[in-house]
Amino acid sequence: MKTLFCSILVLMLLVSCNSVKKYNEQTSSLHAVEDLRSDVDKVYNQLKRHHPKLYQYTSKEDLDFKFDSLKTSIKSPINSREFYKKLSPVVRFVRQGHISVGSVNKRFTRKERKLLKKKKFQFYDLDFEYLNQKLWVTNVREEDSTLVGCEVFKIEDDLATDLVKLYKKRFASDGYNQTLYNRYVGKGFPYFYYKDKGFLDSLTLTFKLKDSLFNRTFKRIPKDKEQVKSAKKRKLTKIEKKNNRIAAKEKHKNDRKYGFIKKDKSYTRNFKFLEVDPTVGYMKIKAFGNRNYKKFYKESFAKLDSAKTKNLILDLRDNVGGRISEVDYLYAYLTDKNYKLIEESEVVNRLPYLSFLMSDASPNALKIVSGLFSPFIVIHNLIKTKKRDGRFYYNLRFSKEKAPKSMHYSGNLYVLINGNSFSASSLISTHLKTNKRVVFVGEETGGAYNGCVAGIYKIYEMPTSKLKIRMGLMQVETSYKQNPDGYGVKPDVKILPTIKDRNLKKDPELEWVLANIKKKKNS
Repeated sequence: MKTLFCSILVLMLLVSCNSVKKYNEQTSSLHAVEDLRSDVDKVYNQLKRHHPKLYQYTSKEDLDFKFDSLKTSIKSPINSREFYKKLSPVVRFVRQGHISVGSVNKRFTRKERKLLKKKKFQFYDLDFEYLNQKLWVTNVREEDSTLVGCEVFKIEDDLATDLVKLYKKRFASDGYNQTLYNRYVGKGFPYFYYKDKGFLDSLTLTFKLKDSLFNRTFKRIPKDKEQVKSAKKRKLTKIEKKNNRIAAKEKHKNDRKYGFIKKDKSYTRNFKFLEVDPTVGYMKIKAFGNRNYKKFYKESFAKLDSAKTKNLILDLRDNVGGRISEVDYLYAYLTDKNYKLIEESEVVNRLPYLSFLMSDASPNALKIVSGLFSPFIVIHNLIKTKKRDGRFYYNLRFSKEKAPKSMHYSGNLYVLINGNSFSASSLISTHLKTNKRVVFVGEETGGAYNGCVAGIYKIYEMPTSKLKIRMGLMQVETSYKQNPDGYGVKPDVKILPTIKDRNLKKDPELEWVLANIKKKKNS
């Protein structure tokens, strides 16, 4: 039995290694023109089959022309990464922000992955922002903080501004909105660079500070925790061990409640009373979807109620979305009327969840489980999906009318937004925009006022290039609409930060709100 088990394990490792080798060879080799054109046809057919609002912002005639032109432009064999650079700007013209095309990257064997986990790439410790048509370093984690406030002039031989212009053509906002591009390309610059260049062991950047240029090389280095592990640890006393267990348990609770972000050791959900005025509450939500959120909102709004807070600032800047369930829970604390968060979601067929679970790129284990439970999934989908006027609509639980929370907030509300306020952030912003007591400050949201196609997703892997495309399957929208379609929630007070603000650690949007509250208080 032991021999059989070892034989199976060795066989699995060999298959895995061969699979990795085969994938790397296929994605790095040159593909025949006709095979790549076939990939173009297949991905466009997938969009037509599964996307409920494919022609919402770009007409069928225009989109047909874009995909036909792409096929014509492929005149010689190219590899998968070069194909990604051709395909992604075309898919962008669907103008639906939740559609994304993934690049191909080198895969590693289990042994190689184990070794890589012991290292970190210093380049990923940098946070970037694109302001005033330039790329800046706004934060550095665990490395040289003197880089903060420096302009990124070049990366290897490429001008940073040229790379930004290129990357902005490889993803879409919702509709015709423009504010998402500068925000998203800045925050996600390392991700876009990786998709463009692939796996790297080192990278040289040229920085500009005032009028001088200097270079810095970033490498893959051992993680600090590996060095800490190698150091000899002091033996703890029983009391110290007990205190450590209590502290670890408390930290685990807080990590769940506030949504701990391991990357930068911060929290997704934050609440405090501002020291400048204890009657002002400040709630910063970085995303909707990390850990357990209910306890956080219950405690926060209980504090607001107890303090009889008259002014609340809800900061949704750089919140790119997440779970509708969290948005629904939060909004119930911000309204004093019965509400329906979203309308029934338009889908292309009566079995949307089966399309989601049985995606081409879904893990085989998920497909097997989904296959076993498919009779129940089918029955559930058929009950929840209705046909009206020749279209299918899925009834999510968020499309039912609900009452506000008993301890809902009814004071003045200021909402801070920017181009990175996307998806679920735009959804709650649309609802709040209809309330006269709410003042929006910042810039137009990157997500559309009139909704988006998201909810659940299908991932399709192209047979030749192995590129993957992700597309939403449900139209998610409120009952509120604005004309013209294709734009975000616009601020009542438009304020755009500058690099000078960042260097001086100023927050112009927040400062305006506090000044406005003070002005109203004194008048």
